[in-house]
This record gives sequence, C-alpha cells and structure tokens, in this order.
Amino acid sequence: MLSHVISPPRGYTKVSNGLVRQSRLGSDAKILVMYVQGLPEDGRDKALSEHARDLHMTGRRYQKAKTELVASGYLHEKRETVAGGRWRTVQVFSNFPLTDDQAARLRAGVPADGYELVSTGPVPTAHFPTVGAPSGPVVGGLLPADEELGKNESHPPTEAGSGDGEQDGREEPEGLEGAASEGPSEQPLEESSDGPEVAVAERVLLSLRHEQRQLHLGVREARTLAGLAAEWLRRGVTAADLRRVLCGGLPAEGVRSAVGFLAHRLQEKLPAAPESAPAPEPPPPPPALIACAGPGEEHMFRPHVPWATTCGPCHREEQRAFWAEVQARADAAPEPPPWRERFAAVAAEGAVSDTDTEAGAP
Repeated sequence: MLSHVISPPRGYTKVSNGLVRQSRLGSDAKILVMYVQGLPEDGRDKALSEHARDLHMTGRRYQKAKTELVASGYLHEKRETVAGGRWRTVQVFSNFPLTDDQAARLRAGVPADGYELVSTGPVPTAHFPTVGAPSGPVVGGLLPADEELGKNESHPPTEAGSGDGEQDGREEPEGLEGAASEGPSEQPLEESSDGPEVAVAERVLLSLRHEQRQLHLGVREARTLAGLAAEWLRRGVTAADLRRVLCGGLPAEGVRSAVGFLAHRLQEKLPAAPESAPAPEPPPPPPALIACAGPGEEHMFRPHVPWATTCGPCHREEQRAFWAEVQARADAAPEPPPWRERFAAVAAEGAVSDTDTEAGAP
C-alpha cells in the first residue's frame, strides 16, 4: 500500500497510536475521544452526550460508543448527592485509560498534572542515544508537590506567640506550628476525646468533601474539629442534620479556609442543650392487705379490684364449684322429647282448641 501523508501546520489534534490502534473501540468511540481532546478548556465542561450530539451521534450509536469507552477505561461515571437531596452524575473523561483509583483521585478535584509522574520502567542512561524502553505516564499516586500537610494559614499566630518563639530561640516542628495556628486566638478548638460521638463526628467531617468540594478536610483537621461536632450529636442532632447544616448556605464568594469556616459555624450555630425531662411520677402505692373471705385458714391478699373479697385461688375454687352445680342441675333435668313428638303435641293441642271453639258456638 502506498501512502502519502502531509502534516498540517496548525489546527490539529495529537492522538496516541494506542488509541488509534485500540481494537476494542469502534470508530464512533475513537472520534468522540479525539473530538473532546481537541476542544478548548472552556468547551469541555458539559456532558458527554452533548458532545456526541454535536457530532450527530445519538441513540444506539452513542450508547454503544459510551459502553466501549467505559469498558476500556476512557470514561468513568459516578453518581453523588448534592445539596437539596438531588443527584448528579460526575464523568471523568480521558484520552488515556485510567483505573478506578486514578479516576477517583481526579474526581476529588486534584488536577492530573498536579501529580508527579511515577515511572515504573528502567531509568534511561546518559549515553546518546538514550537507552531504555519508553513507558507511559501514570496518573495519580502522589500529592501535589506544592501542598504541605499539617498547615493552615486561616488563623495566623498572634504577635505575642511569635515574640515568645523568637525569645526562646527554638523552632517548632511543622506539625506543631500548623496545629497552633489552626484555632482562633480568642477560644482554642476543643481537642477530640474518645467516644462514639467523636468517631461519628469525624466521619461526618471527612464526608463533607462529597457534598461540597470547598469543605475538603484532612484527617488531622477532622480530628481537631471532631470535639466540636461531637457536642452537636450529644445535644440530639443527627449525623444527617449536622452534614446538612455544615454544607448549606455557603458564602457566595467561596470558602477560603475549610477549617476556619467549619470551626466558626460549629461554635456559632451550636444548638441549645436539650431541656431535662421532668422526673417521672412515682408509682402509686400497692393496695393494702385484706383478709380473704374464702374457706380454710385465715390468710391475707392484695385485691386487684376494689370489690374483690377473695384471693385468686379461693375465687377460682368458688367459680369451679358454682359451674359444677350448674352442670349437675342440667344433667338431672329430664331429656326433652324429639322434635317430631313436640310438633305432634303442638298440633294435637291446636286441634282440641278448635273443637272446643266449634262446640261452644250457637
């Protein structure tokens, strides 16, 4: 086969050979990946179905292409809840196959180019030409290089605190410095203590990132605020209500510091302590003991009704004797005649009465 290829000077999209030669993707799926890859940044923020509609790819064609992209790792979808109890579907689309863990990292809001590339292939030598097989990029695995854990600049240290540190001439470790600058200067944050409420509160704080990305907390930050959030749970607020209060009504200009914002909201909107329930009324005293009127030796009992004069065993014995007497009287009574004889007797009495009436007539 003869081929003649002219490289375009501008207005083109670079496509990897792995995508072009992917046997598990159809032509529609490949064209969809190339189309989305060639769009500017501000033109990609919409659903994949809308991009497919721009290519006149609808119905069964789009569903087949989408299924192939999901199976090959180019498209990842996840449904999550938003404020107001509504659902939305978040799509992670890439021109390189991603694993579920890599897609979850991108979905968390950290851009892919913020991670350092982790190479699993052999290190190239310094010879020319370079020796070593090329390896593909690996997305995810490391935190961004410019992110420092354990620090929070929402509440800078006061001048008095900085002056003491300069006088002592000692430098505090990074983790202690971050912990000292997190709480407000007026009232330090409460440290979390052991207890079921603290564990539940920490899980609620860590789950806020799924509701609002602005409220993304680290493990240390969540443990610092767990004591304040646990007080809400002790005052009768459920975990769902606590999550709704913390995520609702965010500032229009955005949250600058998730730790400072949540600490202020947990302190200012703390509900009132539940009122103590009134003491229950004492149970009524038991009825007084009275003498039983039944036969046998004299004994006492507590009547369950005011009109009772005998205890339970004596009362049952009286009832048993009464019904035995009734049964005996019923057995001693003569058995009534059959119904045919009773009907014949009634008919005979009727005939006699009719004869007496005719005889007495003038």
